[in-house]
Amino acid sequence: MILDNASIHTAKKLKPYWDLLEEKGMRFYFLPPYSPELNRIELLWHKMKYEWLPFKTFTPDELEQAIDEIGHGFGSQYTLTFC
Repeated sequence: MILDNASIHTAKKLKPYWDLLEEKGMRFYFLPPYSPELNRIELLWHKMKYEWLPFKTFTPDELEQAIDEIGHGFGSQYTLTFC
């Protein structure tokens, strides 16, 4: 399993569970501490913030609606390309 370094993935309370899963054969690979280019969700958020959303102040409702519109058009109107 490939994980980023979110606190939920690295919490000390979870170590016994990680150890148990590793004993059962699961392997964990952590991305480097800062590696947005390796995390596809970071690429998506970057595209949304800097290309697909207009540069303006949104109310929470407006932002949710704009994100929903991108979600509905994703794959047709909005696409990601990876080089």
